[in-house]
Amino acid sequence: MIPRREAVAISGTFGDWSPITVHLDGEISVRDRSSPYKGAMFAVYPGDIVFSKIDARSGAIGMLPASIPKGVVTPEFPVFVADPAKLDGGFVHRILRTGGFLKALRSKATGTSGRKRISPEAFLDLRIPFPDLAEQQAIVAAYDVALKAVADKEQAAEAAEAKAMSDFEAALGFALATPLPDRPIFIASFKDIDRWGHESVLRRISGSTPGTSSWPVVRLGEVVDDIAVGWSPKCLERSAEAGEWAVLKLSAITSGRFRPEENKALPAKIKPRPDLEVKAGDVLITRGSGVTRLVGSTTLVGDSAPAKLMICDLIFRVAFGDQPRALPAYVAEVLRTSDLRRQIEDRRTGAAPMMQKITKSGLNSLTFPLPPIADQRTLIASLNAGRAEASRLRTEAAAARVHAWNVFETAVYAADALAPAAARELESAE
Repeated sequence: MIPRREAVAISGTFGDWSPITVHLDGEISVRDRSSPYKGAMFAVYPGDIVFSKIDARSGAIGMLPASIPKGVVTPEFPVFVADPAKLDGGFVHRILRTGGFLKALRSKATGTSGRKRISPEAFLDLRIPFPDLAEQQAIVAAYDVALKAVADKEQAAEAAEAKAMSDFEAALGFALATPLPDRPIFIASFKDIDRWGHESVLRRISGSTPGTSSWPVVRLGEVVDDIAVGWSPKCLERSAEAGEWAVLKLSAITSGRFRPEENKALPAKIKPRPDLEVKAGDVLITRGSGVTRLVGSTTLVGDSAPAKLMICDLIFRVAFGDQPRALPAYVAEVLRTSDLRRQIEDRRTGAAPMMQKITKSGLNSLTFPLPPIADQRTLIASLNAGRAEASRLRTEAAAARVHAWNVFETAVYAADALAPAAARELESAE
C-alpha cells in the first residue's frame, strides 16, 4: 500500500466533495458539516483505506464505500491506496477488521496516555497474511456467499414476522380495505398536514374506508375499566439500583417490548406511589412523545416485571376488570395494527414538531373488532408462533454470521505464506 496525499482546495462550500468520518466499527459516513476545514484537506476515493490517527487503535479504520464518490479529510485521517495487482479490495477491507490486525494496530500507538496516535509509517509497517491475488479473491468470494445465506435468513425472519401480523390483521378484517387509487396528493387541508400521511389523506379525499370485520366492533372504553396516567417527580439522572424505587422513561416501551432498565431512580427523600407500580400483564401506552410515530406506542409487561418501577406521566396504564371482555395481550396487539395506528394518528393533539399527545378520551374512542375470548387466545397464539419463528431465524442468522467470520479469519491465517517468525507474531497478536 502507498499513501495518497492528494491535496484538495475548496472555498466557500464542499461542492461535490463530502467531508467524512470513520466510526469505531470501521464504517465511514459523511459528516454533518457545510463549511470547509480551515487547514489542509486531502482526497479520499472509493476503495481507499483511511483511518483516524487517534481512534484507529479503537477500530476507526475502514475503506471508503462506492456510495461516497469523493471524500475529503484533514491530516488527522491518513489515506492509503492498495496495489490492485497485489491486494484485492474486499480482502484488505476485511483484514482490517480481524482480531489479529486490530491488536497489532493497537501495539503501534505512540504518545501520552489518552492521546496515543497511529502514524502513517506505523500503519505501513504492519504485516498481514498475504496469499496470492487469486486466493484472496477466492476467500472473499466464499465469505460473501456465506453472508448472502445470512442475509437470506434475516430476510426470511422479517417476512415471517410481517406475515404473522398480516395474518392477524386479516383475521380481524383490517386487510380487506378498499384499494386506494394510485395517485399522488399535492394539496390537502391544512388540518391534515403532518397527520398520518399520504395514505390517511388519500382515504379522506377518495372516500376509501377500511374493510369490515365479521366480529362486532367496539370502542376501547367499552372493554377496559380505566386508563390511568402516571407520575413524573424530579428523579436522579441514573437508573435505579437494587431495592430502589424508579420511574420508567418513555424508552421503556417505545421499542415495542418492555425494557425495565430504562428508568430513573427516585430520590430517597421522595415518597413512592405504590399504586403506580408496574405489574405483570399491564398494558402500557405512551401518552406523548416528540416523535409522531411513537405516540400511542404499546407494550405488554411480561411475567418477570421487576418490583418498584412506576409509570411516568407520559405513560398510560390500561386497567382490566375481573372478567374482561378483552385479553390484555389482545388489546396490546390490536393497538399495534395499521388500522389502529391510523386512528391514533388522527386523534393525536399537539403542534408538530413539539410534543404530540393522545388523550384518554382519544384512546377510549378507538374502535376495533372484538372476537370471543377463546378466539382472541387463538389469534394471539398464532401471532406469537410467527414471531417465535422469526426469532429462531434471527438467532440462526446471528450464529451463521459469527461462523462465517471465524471461517474467514481461519482461511486467511491458514493461507498465510509469511515466514514462521512473522506467522508466530500474528498468532500472538490474536
